[in-house]
Amino acid sequence: MYTALLEARCVPTEDTYALLLRAYCNVGSLHRAEGVISEMREHGIPPSATVYNAYLDGLLKARCTEKAVEVYQRMKRDRCRTNTETYTLMINVYGKSKQPMSAMKVFNEMQSIGCKANICTYTALVNAFAREGLCEKAEEVFEEMQQAGHEPDVYAYNALMEAYSRAGFPQGASEIFTLMQHMGCEPDRASYNILVDAYGRAGRHREAEAVFESLKQQGMAPTMKSHMLLLSAHARSGNVARCQEVMAQLHKSGLTPDTFALNAMLNAYGRAGRLDDMERLLAAMEHQGSCDVSTYNVVVNAYGRAGYLERMEAAFAAMKGKRGIAADVVTWTSRMGAYARKKEYRRCLEIFEEMVDAGCYPDAGTAKVLVAACSDERQVEQVTAIVRSMHKEAKTLFTI
Repeated sequence: MYTALLEARCVPTEDTYALLLRAYCNVGSLHRAEGVISEMREHGIPPSATVYNAYLDGLLKARCTEKAVEVYQRMKRDRCRTNTETYTLMINVYGKSKQPMSAMKVFNEMQSIGCKANICTYTALVNAFAREGLCEKAEEVFEEMQQAGHEPDVYAYNALMEAYSRAGFPQGASEIFTLMQHMGCEPDRASYNILVDAYGRAGRHREAEAVFESLKQQGMAPTMKSHMLLLSAHARSGNVARCQEVMAQLHKSGLTPDTFALNAMLNAYGRAGRLDDMERLLAAMEHQGSCDVSTYNVVVNAYGRAGYLERMEAAFAAMKGKRGIAADVVTWTSRMGAYARKKEYRRCLEIFEEMVDAGCYPDAGTAKVLVAACSDERQVEQVTAIVRSMHKEAKTLFTI
């Protein structure tokens, strides 16, 4: 289409370039997206905020957050004037990268140059803190949004509910849900899903079930995500029978289980110790090509908890052989956890070193597992030194 426009001697506008950038990012052709920027420069057209924002939006949707940060820095180097949309996009980028303080820095930068935040900006910042369960910070931003004269909409309320859900405070999420109704803002399907998840995360599966039923009573059809969250709630409580009923209900609704729903079912089998059922489902998922890193995280964790170390290592090796799937911090920490339960401190450190070599950054959960593996004071001191300087060179702090 673009070539046809050029052949017809139509002059591309900035909207044409913006559309091209979004399209290339959507299909993962980042080199072609860069080519669009280069072409604009060759024709003496400096990319405007509209073009850069389209590029950032495409990268955000494609989950290419590192590239988005690079493009944002280039935009500033080129002295392209940033606007509210630019800052809102970057707050979303950092939020989805689990970097809420970086998102806050962008927000502060925005205010320092007199660029006015809109309700989308504030909601993006609430979401950034919500993803990390930082409900107090999310609440502060929510209040600041109201003080700035913005009336919270359903998206803002949902973001605040998510903060309490992730922090493990379902009652807080429920109170925000009630407040939203009291203020005349009607909850949407996502609101109910967040509340189902909030109760599920806290192990309160009966309340999760009640919210799921309320969703249906409001005339809203449960989505795949609704079913998945209910499955997860019952999986945490070890109620495999109810998980199977939810899965049957999902099929009856004409929905085909996605990877998230199948992972929830896999987790239910693993938690209940029904490893044969877990293995059968895993084999079916592998055959369908519907596995992701979370699939193998469930399996690695289940085998590790059951003490089947050989099976766990086999699952880990199988994952490494899958194209497009790489072990994350949960995978490595679960693997370490299996050896920590047996107080195999040396093996835990070996795995920790493998993780660091693989470029995977440890988190607080990793630190807890390493401490759990210790059996004497010297080991505790060694782990404390590692935790205090938990960076990619951490492996130099200890000797095996």
